Amino acid sequence: MHCSFSLSLPLILLLLSLPSSIPSASTTNSHHANKQPPINAPKPINTIAPSEAEALFKIMDSMSSDQNWRISHPNPCQPGSSWPGIECKVGKDNYLHVSRLDFGTPPNPTCKKTATFPSQIFALPYLQSVFFFNCFTHTKTTLTVPQNRASPASLQQLSLRSNPALVGPIPPQISTLKSLEILTLSQNRLTGPIPLEIFSLGSLVHLDLSYNMLTGTIPYQLGSLRNLQGLDLSYNMLTGAIPNTIGQLGLLQKFDFSSNSLTGGIPDGIEKLSLLVFMALSNNKLGGQFPKGLEKLQSLQYFILDGNPIHSPLPLEFGKLVKLQELRLADSGYSGTIPESFSQLKNLSTLSLQNNRLMGEIPVGFGSLSHIYHMNLSRNMLGGVVPFNSSFLKRLGRNLDLSGNPGLCLSPSEAHSSKIGVNVCGKNNNASSIQPWKKSQAPSGLSKPLFLFTALCVWGLHQMLFLV
Repeated sequence: MHCSFSLSLPLILLLLSLPSSIPSASTTNSHHANKQPPINAPKPINTIAPSEAEALFKIMDSMSSDQNWRISHPNPCQPGSSWPGIECKVGKDNYLHVSRLDFGTPPNPTCKKTATFPSQIFALPYLQSVFFFNCFTHTKTTLTVPQNRASPASLQQLSLRSNPALVGPIPPQISTLKSLEILTLSQNRLTGPIPLEIFSLGSLVHLDLSYNMLTGTIPYQLGSLRNLQGLDLSYNMLTGAIPNTIGQLGLLQKFDFSSNSLTGGIPDGIEKLSLLVFMALSNNKLGGQFPKGLEKLQSLQYFILDGNPIHSPLPLEFGKLVKLQELRLADSGYSGTIPESFSQLKNLSTLSLQNNRLMGEIPVGFGSLSHIYHMNLSRNMLGGVVPFNSSFLKRLGRNLDLSGNPGLCLSPSEAHSSKIGVNVCGKNNNASSIQPWKKSQAPSGLSKPLFLFTALCVWGLHQMLFLV
């Protein structure tokens, strides 16, 4: 008894020293439990949702034959090996989602000859931007927006440019793309009228339908696009008047209606566009008077109105648009004199007034337009001495055209500066004496033939005497 106790004492002491270093069963189980992943662990973020991947593969198979996308890029959004022309973003579900697609030119996927518009893009729920440039070139196709499918609420930009095989109308179903901010359908072969439904896209900031074959009028519903900043309807076959509701687009900075068949005048509502920087209406059938509030367009820098049958005097109000950089009013039948107020356009770089019926002298103040680099006053009925010094003539060089104004002449002191299409005062090509026309000396309709006949007689007499 005594022996057994004495033998077990060291063992007891050893056991007493062990609990602090040996974990209990409960402690061990708790430690392993902390290493187990939680039941709702986030999914890895380098994969794309299977349904979205399958839609993307179908789009690529129909559009591009650059490579076998399923084999070469089985995971389209994988960082470091994602497809060219694709951008992906992580969603709240921790999957990668397609946010942008680009087709057309390298490094983006090029489009095969049989490519047609893939309406499957609207099945990509997180898509924000899609671009098709020079993509549909051989096989005719139409822009199709599925009617019974929920369109992606995230789509902000849809751009189809330079697609000669994209034909047919703009579908009214485009109105289902409620989040669109930029809609570009330019340089295609779209036909038919502008659908009224397009004007329900209240988020639009930029609308470009230029270089198509659209017909009909510009709907008055245009005024409902209150967020619009850029509007381009140029190079179509639109007719009728510019709706006065354009004045409701208070944020508009640029609009281009050039090269259509628009009639009537510039609407008075235009004066409300206080942020307007660029206005182009060239090559239409516009006429009549300018709007009375033209001078209110104090942000305007580019005004392009050449090629319209305006047939009126140049408005004095242009001289109050002090930010103007380009003023193009050629080929429009303007009459009368060039207003002196045009000399106040100190920021003007381009002035085109050619092929009108302008009379009188060139305003002296034009010579002090320090930013001007292109001036064309040719083919008018201007007269007098050209009011430009040698420095001005040298700076513009060939960018100054005064030809086709028989009453204009250049001061002999500036004759060496540049060829600007006018003769030197006092001499013509035959070294005969000429004088500049002045307001009090310009030949009238009845006296001009007599004036020319007398001049010819004097010249003939001079030649006869010289030969004798």
